[in-house]
Amino acid sequence: MADSRDIIVAPIVTEKTNAAMAAGKYSFWVAIDANRSEIKRAVEEIFKVKVKDVNTLRQLGKVKRMGVHSGRTSARKKAVVTLEEGQRIQFFEAM
Repeated sequence: MADSRDIIVAPIVTEKTNAAMAAGKYSFWVAIDANRSEIKRAVEEIFKVKVKDVNTLRQLGKVKRMGVHSGRTSARKKAVVTLEEGQRIQFFEAM
């Protein structure tokens, strides 16, 4: 069993995810080999909230070219976590 901080890599904070946060859905980059139950446990442990649902998706790396050389960016895994009613995660403190 991996440490919770190894499972949750980083939160995804964009305009689209900020709109989803109003509905209680938070997006995170997670470890490629993490499953839904591990992600749920990690979010509950780190942020002290109750998780209702976890949806995951894999993003394959894009093909990138530099002149005649081509390669791929790293593949990533994204998790969209839905919290129970009334629960909230505070990423940044108000200044």
